[in-house]
Amino acid sequence: MANNCPVVGAGNCHQPPQHQGVQPQHPQAGAVLSPPLPLQSAGPKPAASGKQGNVLPLWGNEKTMNLNPMILTNILSSPYFKVQLYELKTYHEVVDEIFFKVTHVEPWEKGSRKTAGQTGMCGGVRGVGTGGIVSTAFCLLYKLFTLKLTRKQVMGLITHTDSPYIRALGFMYIRYTQPPTDLWDWFESFLDDEEVCHQG
Repeated sequence: MANNCPVVGAGNCHQPPQHQGVQPQHPQAGAVLSPPLPLQSAGPKPAASGKQGNVLPLWGNEKTMNLNPMILTNILSSPYFKVQLYELKTYHEVVDEIFFKVTHVEPWEKGSRKTAGQTGMCGGVRGVGTGGIVSTAFCLLYKLFTLKLTRKQVMGLITHTDSPYIRALGFMYIRYTQPPTDLWDWFESFLDDEEVCHQG
């Protein structure tokens, strides 16, 4: 039976490492064996994962925030984003705006998308059909992205106590900008959170 170990190579998973000029030693009968050494992991997560400092890495496209092109186009052409959010320069001003303006976290304002006649994946759920009025939440999410948040600021969003929408936008920011390998570390302690947040 072939051993197809993807990590070490075919047939090498259970073979002891062979060192040049060193013969493997086999224990004598009745000898007391020491416990095996623990397996070594691949090492600590690289600094690029952002775990070591306050600067967060950006994963994916550094201009689009990995947003759907139609949503991003609607954000960038939105008068709300271009005029009102342009005036906001600090993290705290944007958090206050989220508190006062966000009422749902859907990408489109209710009733603003024309989906009549579309079928399948273009039927209004996937963000591929015709656009509508992009939501306040997504405009503010992209505004947060333009501020290039620090780890401390993102933690401030996801642990905020004043509004579930501030927290929701913090988690959305993480989802769109952080390396997929780090998502579990961010989300794990919040999985049992019972705070209600209306999607739409």
